[in-house]
Amino acid sequence: MNFDRLIPVIRRLALEAGDKIMEIYDADDFEVKVKSDESPVTEADEAADAIISSGLRREFPDVALVTEEQAESHSLSAKNFLIVDPLDGTKEFINRRGDFTVNIAYVEDGVPVRGVVYAPAKGRLFYTQPSGDSVEESGSFKKEAIGKTTPISVSSPDNNALMIVASKSHRDQATEDYISKYKVKDSKSAGSSLKFCLVATGEADIYPRVGRTMEWDTAAGHAVLHGSGGHVVRFDDHSPLTYGKEDYANPFFIAYAPGVELKEA
Repeated sequence: MNFDRLIPVIRRLALEAGDKIMEIYDADDFEVKVKSDESPVTEADEAADAIISSGLRREFPDVALVTEEQAESHSLSAKNFLIVDPLDGTKEFINRRGDFTVNIAYVEDGVPVRGVVYAPAKGRLFYTQPSGDSVEESGSFKKEAIGKTTPISVSSPDNNALMIVASKSHRDQATEDYISKYKVKDSKSAGSSLKFCLVATGEADIYPRVGRTMEWDTAAGHAVLHGSGGHVVRFDDHSPLTYGKEDYANPFFIAYAPGVELKEA
């Protein structure tokens, strides 16, 4: 994969999808349906997926594409592939809470090596550079012209005063029990893959996820975090979280800044 070519493309497609999502978000009403796994899907999910998937297939026709909204892609098996969640945080979108993101990543040999996370309602755009380092872009987000970018890096955590971020929609007792193992200075909730980005920017030290996720939920945020110096490991044995698994389902995991003394499950 030519990363100098990939990054401008996925950045632009994320912005285009974000514009469409916000057009629907700002409307008086929008349709909400229920998928076979009982999760919600909106016309914004489908419209964003159409923009991103058509763009990726046009630009990279020989690269496998896995996307949440196209069930037939979930049976693909490839060493290297693009993976998309066109609207992560659908519940946040439906409830108009703003914590939703557009996610596009490229996985190579089981590792998300490049990615973009765009939170259109928050006006935050994170992505990996062709070099692999992560940045946050600010400004008006023009499609064809990259604005001001600021390198991002993880915190230097204080294990006696950790900053923890956890899911807004899925924060349950198991999550609280695990968080209680740490000495916590502050704890915040956030939706979607924004949690990875808050660790990537040093706004949080650790994000534990004790609940079901799929690879398209996490790959782009994982890439951004990796590019800022962070890690994502399995909850059970603290080995690296890998991609391309059967059915693209993740085990529980922990995203964190190096220096956090991880507790056992």
